[in-house]
Amino acid sequence: MDTRHVVIGIDIGGTTTSLGFVDRHGNVLAEATLATGRERAQDLVVRVVDAIFGLQRQLPQDFKLMGIGIGVPNANHTKGTVEYPVNLAWDEITDLAGLMRGHFQLPVAVTNDANAAAVGEMLFGAAQGLRDFIVITLGTGLGSGLVVNGQMVYGADGSAGELGHTVVDPEGRACACGKRGCLETYASASGICRTVLALLAERREPSPLRQLSADQLTSKGIADAALDGDVIALEAFERTGRILGMKLADAVAHTLPEAIFLFGGLAKAGDLILRPTRTHLEAFLFPPYRGRVQVLPSAVDQGSSAVLGAAALIWNELT
Repeated sequence: MDTRHVVIGIDIGGTTTSLGFVDRHGNVLAEATLATGRERAQDLVVRVVDAIFGLQRQLPQDFKLMGIGIGVPNANHTKGTVEYPVNLAWDEITDLAGLMRGHFQLPVAVTNDANAAAVGEMLFGAAQGLRDFIVITLGTGLGSGLVVNGQMVYGADGSAGELGHTVVDPEGRACACGKRGCLETYASASGICRTVLALLAERREPSPLRQLSADQLTSKGIADAALDGDVIALEAFERTGRILGMKLADAVAHTLPEAIFLFGGLAKAGDLILRPTRTHLEAFLFPPYRGRVQVLPSAVDQGSSAVLGAAALIWNELT
């Protein structure tokens, strides 16, 4: 029997770390999750390595491990480092690739979670066969991965492509990055919650959302209310789609993608976010670009998407 080549995909988040063994076709052969915790990078890596060895026992004997891909916020792909992470109790600059190579003498690739999602879409999702596209991750913040001519855009030092921190309004909402008016403060799961709170203060229509505290508001709850016809929730999606469409029109002017894929918690709202985003993208586009760029949902299995994206990163570099 032929040896089955596999890689390890690891996604490190502020609260949860996911990992799994993935073959060339995007099949997840075994996976696990860990609590990330407020711990040093070295300590998390030791726990991840232990989990990897535990998962290996679930694999057939005829596998060969080829490499490790890691998606993590604030990653620098060129250096293999994580730099000034806000949600991790790590040093200011951590050589994450080096820490993993200390346990496995294998190729290790590191990038941010949005870039990993983009490579995952290219290898295992709806972007297969496309050479120019953008993936937007709509989670707590807004991440973005830009692919041009079949290659990820990393920029001069490995950290390019942060559309979430382009400015919508220089006097706008405070962002965790220290700036004001960043796109992610409006177009994200947390951003739409802020929009709902603003609408509840501005308007007087009855809404079930008035019964919730700010801590109880979620993008899913807002989507459920919108599906029930709640005017506040519907207006929140309209405003969110308008801002997102406007800034995506700017991104199109830079890279002219064939498609833009929306991914993540807020994207699960489906047409509630897709429809206004498409409408306003078209309205704000440079006229020669109109009708040429699709806005589509991601086709990567969201249940294992983080692991698949990280695995796709290393598969893309090995092939």
